Amino acid sequence: MNICFFMGKIVSDIDFQFIIHDRRNISIAIFEVELNNKSKITVIGYNEMADFCYATLKKNDNIALQGYLNSQIKVILEDVTLEE
Repeated sequence: MNICFFMGKIVSDIDFQFIIHDRRNISIAIFEVELNNKSKITVIGYNEMADFCYATLKKNDNIALQGYLNSQIKVILEDVTLEE
């Protein structure tokens, strides 16, 4: 597994959905983050992390996140902190 750390600004609305046909994952949140070097990454959070993102974060928030890259070069979120 590859652990990644990023800092950036949320540049899209957080898309929250329920997953019906998956036993391990119940909910998913997907959003884009623009990093400090102006590149963009897609971030995916599952279950409790998805709930936290949808309830707490919003577009234009500055965040620091920890996760790992999946095979489609998207970040699977493990931890996120709202930066002030």
